[in-house]
Amino acid sequence: MRVGELSKRSGVPVPTIKYYLREGLLPAGVLTSPNQAHYDESHLRRLRLVRALVDVGELSISAVRDALAAIDSSEQTMHKKLGMVQEAITTVPNTPIDERSVQEVKDFLARHGRHEDVDAEHWEISRMLTAVLSAARSLGHDRFHEQLEPYMAALEMIAKADLDYMLGRAKSVDDLVESMVVGTILGDAALIALRRMAHAVESERRAKEEDQV
Repeated sequence: MRVGELSKRSGVPVPTIKYYLREGLLPAGVLTSPNQAHYDESHLRRLRLVRALVDVGELSISAVRDALAAIDSSEQTMHKKLGMVQEAITTVPNTPIDERSVQEVKDFLARHGRHEDVDAEHWEISRMLTAVLSAARSLGHDRFHEQLEPYMAALEMIAKADLDYMLGRAKSVDDLVESMVVGTILGDAALIALRRMAHAVESERRAKEEDQV
């Protein structure tokens, strides 16, 4: 298909497609003439993935590029690929961190079988968690770290559901890695929506209980 058809089928404007091509987010098509290129179903699939990362995941172009590099890497271990994807899509708040929060994260990770040192300079996930606790402490919420345990208990169930979904639909390594990205990015967006819904339901339930007292 030509770029016009690729645009029509994907819903992505031609100028945006050309921008993605220049940025290396979309592989170049096969030249059929000096000014024409042919694209196939793999381009359409990648284009839809990029749009999901940008529109729903709200990732920067740089983060999308890193995520796609993780997808396309030669690393074949699902666990390592998933780690690479997570590192690529994790954005750390620009928040000063304090040593007490660093220790709280270290202790939390150790309790959950992660014995690596928390390196605020190199491990994006620990940096994010440490920044969150530091921000909470700066606002006077010194015990916010206690929320981590109930959060983890709920999220371990969600992680199992995510991996079941990823493994259940994958027919190839490419399918599996794409499912990792979709499951993580779109799953995060779904969790935000559902969490807010749950807050509304629980708040309403408690309000009714108070009215009955």
